[in-house]
Amino acid sequence: MTTESNPSFTPLAEIGEFKLIDYISQKFHQRNASSLKLIGDDSAQLYYGNNHSLVSTDMFVHGVHFDLDYFPLQHLGFKTVVASISDILAMNGRPRQIFISLALSNHFSVEMLDLYYEGVLAACEEYNLDLAGGDLTTINRGMIINVTAIGEADKEKVVYRNGAQPNDLVCVSGDLGAAYLGLQLLEREKKVYLANPSIQPELKEENQYLYQRFLRPDGRDDVIKFLADNHIVPTAMMDISDGLSSDIMHITSQSKAGVRIYEDKLPIHPATVDVAEEFGMNPTTCALNGGEDYELLFTISPAHYEAITKNKDISVIGHITAQTGKNELVTKGENVFEMVAQGWQSYGSNPQ
Repeated sequence: MTTESNPSFTPLAEIGEFKLIDYISQKFHQRNASSLKLIGDDSAQLYYGNNHSLVSTDMFVHGVHFDLDYFPLQHLGFKTVVASISDILAMNGRPRQIFISLALSNHFSVEMLDLYYEGVLAACEEYNLDLAGGDLTTINRGMIINVTAIGEADKEKVVYRNGAQPNDLVCVSGDLGAAYLGLQLLEREKKVYLANPSIQPELKEENQYLYQRFLRPDGRDDVIKFLADNHIVPTAMMDISDGLSSDIMHITSQSKAGVRIYEDKLPIHPATVDVAEEFGMNPTTCALNGGEDYELLFTISPAHYEAITKNKDISVIGHITAQTGKNELVTKGENVFEMVAQGWQSYGSNPQ
């Protein structure tokens, strides 16, 4: 959609950068005491006292990370925030502020940008975040989004990727593979539409869960709260953005350990199984390699097994071994295979 095709849209150039910043900032209000100064000056001012500050940044490029042919701008705003704060959660932290920088072509209008920030605002409200600043600039084509997330964590409870120990339990929140299948469904409908624009997309009701998992994922702050409430500090943790197989290997390589994952323990939603079979795919392969689940993958001491099983949305899927670099999958038939990292790579082949 362009400003030329719909004259009721307001071109960004009509407002200008500074008025546009004021327009955006009016929708957001301070939620955290650590936000001393937000949008409107040369920099934000934050204060965390004795806690550790955590900072993470993510870039999203149109045509690489998202496709506006089927990605509603409200969902895109929400998802880009969730993807960024997920990195803070993955270090056992609490996200507090976000900074969003956008590069937009002249095809965008104020109304389209408004839709994007509706999603950002919804994420700020749901996860108690402050929009603390950012930047706006122009680009010849498309849209580039950069989100920086800032958070805090107790000094003694920051969790890294390199702390997994032999016999630690491997845990994952939620279910895996649904986001990848949601993407496959949307890509299929896009191909049908491009081949015959008179055919309307067929977005089946029974697949809504898969669309939601891809377009509007959840940030697992509830898992961080559960861990704190039950006095569990993981030995290692990260979020699943590139796929379970790739991400567990980040943990084992940095922890100088190995892992055994059990296929029958992988949490896979029934809708994921159904659509995987429809595409002629193995649901396990989708769960291992799909990516963009934004679930939390973490290791804990076996002493916490009873406590972790209180949460029905957390699955124990394997254990850490002392065999450095030996990452194994035990199938339902009890065959053992070496796992291969086949998840998302920014400069390489990818499952999608």
